[in-house]
Order: sequence, then structure tokens, then C-alpha cells
Amino acid sequence: MRNYFQIVLALIKYKVSIAVTFTAITGYIVFSGQFDVQILTLVLGVFFLAGGSSALNECQESTYDAKMPRTMNRPIPTGRISLVEATLVSILFLVVGTAILYLAFGAVTALLGLLNIVWYNGIYTYLKRVTPFAVVPGSLVGAIPALMGWTAAGGYVFEPTIVFIAFFLFIWQIPHFWLLMLKYGKEYEDAGFRTINQAVQPQNLKLLIFSWVVATSFSSIIIPLFLVNISLPFFLVIFALNLAFIGIFVKLSFGNVAELNFRKSFISINLYMMVFMMLLIVFHLVVA
Repeated sequence: MRNYFQIVLALIKYKVSIAVTFTAITGYIVFSGQFDVQILTLVLGVFFLAGGSSALNECQESTYDAKMPRTMNRPIPTGRISLVEATLVSILFLVVGTAILYLAFGAVTALLGLLNIVWYNGIYTYLKRVTPFAVVPGSLVGAIPALMGWTAAGGYVFEPTIVFIAFFLFIWQIPHFWLLMLKYGKEYEDAGFRTINQAVQPQNLKLLIFSWVVATSFSSIIIPLFLVNISLPFFLVIFALNLAFIGIFVKLSFGNVAELNFRKSFISINLYMMVFMMLLIVFHLVVA
């Protein structure tokens, strides 16, 4: 049972599912300004839904995963779980996640979750084999969980505050994914995916990534302008965070191509997002 549990955790990409859940928590706290017992229900529902979607994606792409060194050790390609079993696990997670969100928070939050599944598993997964720019529409997947948390707390889905937070997450994902392509693009191409590397030269790709990094930074600086009770110290902290973020990526875009740079930049872009979201959480729990 312990071994099977570990297989299921790998199948649902639990680290990614935790990150998705974290963005939903941020949306909830930004609206409610509190950490209450309902967050635990939200965490459970979003985690199950994200895990089910990830598992379904692994079922959809198992033949491609088997061709890439980066993914060939996943549960289905290695035979640790059959395709049928993995499909059943994904369905179970999706049903449980949707039921929790619907019963606890209503139709809007549950429908946003279902929209994310359709967009990720039905549209983005297909587009990856068609166009090297699939990540642009695909990045909507990372923005929706924040909307789910916001509506779960009682917020209106199109309020400017959460729209700009979702927009930030949307923009952030594009350079995040293209950084992966700088390192693993050849593997994806050999497996049959269309990558940005095929459309843009490596040096130009670094400049393109840097441009999106600047756009990500700009989108985060705008967000405090739409927060209730915004304070100057908080804005200055956000501004300082973005200066550091841009500084790191100046080295990537204009320095020498080196694997270590890619690794540091990939870690930095993820830490930047996590720190920014944590700042939003702390501001609304302590200050606002």
C-alpha cells in the first residue's frame, strides 16, 4: 500500500498540485482577509481536482513521456501503474475534487475548476503538438485557481483585484515554461511536440523570455494599486522584489549560455512567484 501511495503521488504530480492549491489559497485570503476552516475544504477540493487533471494528462501523454529522458520514469511509462488504473485514479480525483468544491462553495467555483480541466486536458494538451506557442493560451490554466479561491470566499469573479492577480499568474507562466524549453526543448521535439526553440533562435529566445519577465514584473507592480488599504511600505517591498527579479534575468538574457544559469533562473522565477503571493497573503492577514 505504501508503494502504491507513492505511485499515486507521482501520478498526480503532487508538487504541482500543491503549487496550484497555494494560488487558490491566495485568492481566498486576499478576498476574505482571514485563514479559517473553510480554507482546509478549499485545499482538499483544489488539490484533488489538480491532481486528477495531472493524472489525466499523464494518461494522455504516456506514449510521449516514454520517449523523453525527463519523463520516462513517470509511473505509466515504467509500468508501475497501468494506463487503465491511472485513468481510474484520475477520474476518482476529478469527481471527488469537483464534488467537494460544489458542495462547499457552490456552482461558480466548481465550474471554474471544470473549465480548467477542459482547458488543460482538452485544449492545451492538444495544442502542444500543433503550435510552439501553445503555452500562451495554456497559461490560463495557472490563472484560474486564484479565481477559484476568490469565489470560494464569496468574491465576484470579475472584480479587478483578482483579475489582475490572475493576469499576473497568466503572464508569469509563459517565461517559466520557456525556460524549460531552453534546457529540454530537444527532448520535447524528439517526442513529437512543437517547441518555441523551433520558431526562435536560442539567443532571441533568451531576449523573448526577458521581455516576458519584464511584463510579469510590471503586472505584479500594478496589483497593489487595486488592493484595499494599500500602504506605501508594502508597495516599496513589492517594488524592491521586482528590481531583484529583473536583475537576475538580466544575467540570463545578456550573459553566456550556461546550464547553471538556466537552473538558477528557473528556481528564481518560481521563488519570485511564491514570495509575491506570500506577500499578498501576509498583507491581507496582518495589515489590511
